[in-house]
Amino acid sequence: MTILPALYVCAIATISLASNLSTYCPSTGRSIYYSKTNLVELAAMVYWLSVGLSFDIACETLKKLKEQEPELFSSGTGRRFMLLPEAQDNSLSLIEFDREKAIASLDEGKPVIPVWLDVIYQQLVLKLETS
Repeated sequence: MTILPALYVCAIATISLASNLSTYCPSTGRSIYYSKTNLVELAAMVYWLSVGLSFDIACETLKKLKEQEPELFSSGTGRRFMLLPEAQDNSLSLIEFDREKAIASLDEGKPVIPVWLDVIYQQLVLKLETS
């Protein structure tokens, strides 16, 4: 079992509530303020953890995405990706979303994890607007 750092636990609460861009973190006794980019990153982490990825793999995926498509986190626009299992080992590879590859992977009984930050970004914007 992976234990989440206090910052991520506080951020998850913030994303769930999405009432403002700050939250009180009881473990540190401080209020933490987030930019929209930070919230998108944290929302992506929450999503990946919710689909069963380990914390380490979610962090690595976030790092790769920030290198390949930095504008996804600030504007919500860019390419869509997916995580597919590597054939030779138990790792996941981050590749641009390809419907045919996704269907072929599913036909082989392998998982496909969509990494569509544009959808995560839009859901976060809606939560922030309605609060």
